[in-house]
Amino acid sequence: MQVCKFTLPEIIVGCGVLEQAGKAARRLGATRVLVVSDPGVIAAGWLEQMLPAIEQEGLDFAIWTGVTPNPKDYEVEAGAAFYLAQHCDALVVLGGGSCIDAAKGIAVLSTNGGRIHDYEGIDRITRPLPPLVAIPTTAGTGADVSQFAVITDTRRRIKMTLISKSLIPDISLTDPLLLTTKDAWLTASTGMDALTHGIESYVSLAATFLTEVHSLRAISLAVAGLRRSVASQSDLEAKEIMARSSLHAGMAFSNAILGATHAMAHQVGGLLDQPHGELNAILLPTVMEYNLPVCPERYATIAEAMGLPVAGLAPMEAGAMAIEAVRALVADVGLTKRLSDLGVKERDLPTLSANAMHDACMATNPREASVEAVMELFYAAM
Repeated sequence: MQVCKFTLPEIIVGCGVLEQAGKAARRLGATRVLVVSDPGVIAAGWLEQMLPAIEQEGLDFAIWTGVTPNPKDYEVEAGAAFYLAQHCDALVVLGGGSCIDAAKGIAVLSTNGGRIHDYEGIDRITRPLPPLVAIPTTAGTGADVSQFAVITDTRRRIKMTLISKSLIPDISLTDPLLLTTKDAWLTASTGMDALTHGIESYVSLAATFLTEVHSLRAISLAVAGLRRSVASQSDLEAKEIMARSSLHAGMAFSNAILGATHAMAHQVGGLLDQPHGELNAILLPTVMEYNLPVCPERYATIAEAMGLPVAGLAPMEAGAMAIEAVRALVADVGLTKRLSDLGVKERDLPTLSANAMHDACMATNPREASVEAVMELFYAAM
């Protein structure tokens, strides 16, 4: 029998669970929490709604909102300094993947010291982190259940991937109501991240029977709910479907890791500060085509999870249908840009390709890739 490991936080899911933020922090022993959020969440009114739940539990708090999309090294270090200056002993993060990753970075530096760059890679964290409650306001990143944090190194202009069981939040609160204030573009972009997590984790070299069920469920839910969720802010059923897709995808990729799509998207995001989900939408079909010859049966199963009529087809044919279905979904949700539309130049591709080879996600891509092969994939997505 295959030896495997599966890690996840305590997970609470349902409409209205935002009100449990204070109880969750108190159960973890918090007395003064750093609330991490961003201006968009504040403008939507969610932070104002959550703070009374913290106060009702008798907890003191300080608020930090100094994070931008694709969180930067200097932002995380400023947040950690603020955490220590405020004498906090726990974190509650309300926001998307950038907020949650920043909060993880703050947690690392608050007890381990040094610079966030010191923890790039696998299992570099040596001291326990303060308690962390994560409340995602988007459906896609899975950061609320994962052992990853992705932080931009602004000097090298790359995204650093930190991987450690220590980075898994203690409690994840998934409230689909929080998705009703997201615009169509953010809904589409983060939703494609969830789909990419599902697909890449399913074909990952590190996939196990414990992750596969979550990968396939994430895929089927994303296909069922993303178009509807993009089309309507008020379709709560669609929001619930996408919240579940994100959750399943996060549990899968946290344990199975990912592949070349993410390894490549991280580099473009680091170089040009471009949105991660949109980059995945551009790169995913191209990477799927590259991987198909080495795992056609896996892609055929993905096609089945997508609800495609593949009965009687050879695995290569069924897998090809899955790729075209992904392309159709990308177009239907309005993510039709190419890398060149986002500012990527041909002169950037050698550097992007070389850096992608060092990304942790490349190690579990099902098909081995040379730097030349990765450059060809970048060219194809231009």
